Amino acid sequence: MNKRKHILVPLISIFIIIFVIVCIYLLNLWYQATSTVENIQEDIGRDKSDKREEEVVFEKRDPISILLMGVDERKGDKGRSDSLILMTINPNQESIEMLSIPRDTRTEIVGKGIQDKINHAYAFGGTEMAINTVENFLDVPVDYFVKVNMESFKDIVDAVGGVTVQNEFTFTYSGYTFEEGTINLSGEEALAYSRMRYEDPRGDFGRQDRQRQIIQGVIEKGASISSITKFGDMFKIVEDNVKTNLTFDEMWEIQENYKAAINSVTQHQVKGSGTMINGIYYYVVPEEERLALSNSLKEHLEISSTTASNQ
Repeated sequence: MNKRKHILVPLISIFIIIFVIVCIYLLNLWYQATSTVENIQEDIGRDKSDKREEEVVFEKRDPISILLMGVDERKGDKGRSDSLILMTINPNQESIEMLSIPRDTRTEIVGKGIQDKINHAYAFGGTEMAINTVENFLDVPVDYFVKVNMESFKDIVDAVGGVTVQNEFTFTYSGYTFEEGTINLSGEEALAYSRMRYEDPRGDFGRQDRQRQIIQGVIEKGASISSITKFGDMFKIVEDNVKTNLTFDEMWEIQENYKAAINSVTQHQVKGSGTMINGIYYYVVPEEERLALSNSLKEHLEISSTTASNQ
C-alpha cells in the first residue's frame, strides 16, 4: 500500500502541474484572441445595414451576409479593393453562397455620385463607401465585412498549413508552374495562383474562381485546426493584416450557430460583358441580370425579394 502511495502521489502531482500549465496557456490564448479582435476592429459608423428593418439575431439563426474584401494597400497609397466577394450564410439551409463581383463592374459609386468601376469605391472613400456601393448595386444588406491585405494573404495560408485546390489548366505565373488537377499550395504559391488573370481564357472570372478556392480552402483548414499552438502565430498575422466590424462575441455566436453551413458552398458569377466607354474598359451588367442576382441573394437571406431598379 505504501509503495502504491509513493507511486500515485508523484503521478497525481505531475498531472496537476500539466493541467495547470494547459489552463494557463488556454487562458493566455483566450486573452490573445480577444485582444486581437479588439485591435482589428474598424468602425464604419453604423450598427446595422440600412437595407435591414431589424438587426440580425444569431440565436434565431437569421441568415447573414459578409463582404470579403481583398485590398491591395501599399505604403502611401490607400489602394483599391482588388477582390470583392459577397458571402451569404443561411444556417437553416446549412449553406453558403459566394458571389464574386468583377472589379471592373460599372455602377454608381455611392457618395461620389458618378458611374465608375466598383473597385474604385474603396479608393475614393474606403471601407464605408465600398460597402455602400455594393449594397446599392445588389440591393441587399452587407451585415459584416472582413478586409484582408492581399500582400499578407500568403502568411494566412501558411498559418493554416497551406491549401488544396482543383486547378482547371496548367499555367505558369510569377515563377511558379501550376499543374492541372489537384494541387497543394503554400502561401506564396496561393498568392500567385489567385492573382493570374491575363493568361486565363476566362480573364477576371477565372481569377475570381481561384480566389474563391483559396478563401474556401483557408476557411476549411482554419475550421479544422487541431493544434492550439498554431493559433498564436495566426493571431499575429490577423492582427497585422485584417480589419472587420465583427466583435469577438459575434464571431463566437457565428461559430456556434452557423458552422454547419460550411458543408455546402455554392459559387456564383456576375454575368455581363466588357465594353469600352470613353476609352476605358468596364464590365457592364444588364439590369435583368442584376435584378436576378439581387432576388437570388434575398431568397438565401430570407428577406423580401422585391427589387427596384437603382442603377
